[in-house]
Amino acid sequence: MTRYSEIIGRVREAATGAGRSPDEVTLVAVSKTKSVDDIKAVYDLGHRDFGENRAQEMAAKAPLLPADIRWHFVGSLQTNKVRMIRSATSLLHSVDRESLAKAWVKGSGMPPPVLLQVNVADEQQKSGVAASAVPELLSKMVDLGLSVRGLMAIPPIPESPEDGRAWFEKLRRIADLVDGPPGWEGVLSMGMTDDFEVAIEEGSSIIRVGRAIFGPRE
Repeated sequence: MTRYSEIIGRVREAATGAGRSPDEVTLVAVSKTKSVDDIKAVYDLGHRDFGENRAQEMAAKAPLLPADIRWHFVGSLQTNKVRMIRSATSLLHSVDRESLAKAWVKGSGMPPPVLLQVNVADEQQKSGVAASAVPELLSKMVDLGLSVRGLMAIPPIPESPEDGRAWFEKLRRIADLVDGPPGWEGVLSMGMTDDFEVAIEEGSSIIRVGRAIFGPRE
């Protein structure tokens, strides 16, 4: 797939241009609405990190695809749907409330690691906690036994890639203030199709790219 190759090249260029190793950036291919065949085509190119934002969709696809895929759940998750995806998830990006953290802990074995979602622009229609609420929720998540690896944000849709820079800087500053609990890696999940290169310049660890890899959503 030429789209995938182009994105890999852009990730490498953005990372090296920022004085970073491309290995510091994980590309999550967000496959929402895409078929198992579409995902397998990218998998066959050597890619292993895929993301979904609907529990039902991820639960249906995961058993039909190779077991070595690392599934990232990147959408808002209802507590009553945790069981559908918990066992398949490598990283949950979107913990934004204590009730979800409590639900994620339940179940057999250690709960998969998580990120705390921050609403960096205080948009009412988006999930995530305010920056001021990060320390309190993080403390509760750690007390519950969760391995919190870092932070995630979905900034406002940019008119130009540069529009996201201030929000990426804000998330990085919030992470810098965290007194890292056990399991903390300072992961920053930020940057999508329209602005991932700027996010990489600002320290993103994980970028979530769908449309630029798979084409328009169905």
